[in-house]
Amino acid sequence: MGVEVIFAYLFGIIMLFLIAKLLLVPLKIVWKLVINAVVGGITLLIINFIGGFIGIYIPINIITALITGLLGVPGVVVILILQYIL
Repeated sequence: MGVEVIFAYLFGIIMLFLIAKLLLVPLKIVWKLVINAVVGGITLLIINFIGGFIGIYIPINIITALITGLLGVPGVVVILILQYIL
């Protein structure tokens, strides 16, 4: 085995590490959005369940699902504030 082969293996390992690192960053962002959407959806359902007793209700449609999915719990708070302002 020559020096060229050793450098080729080393270069391949470094490139594999860099590609894996680049692929993990978007997965972290997607994972954060999924967790945010699940927590926001559960919050929306809890508010609709408990709020039914005191008169608070957020209709679940495309717009509220998108806002809740992207923003999570702050999105639910924004929807509640907008509902009472408008």
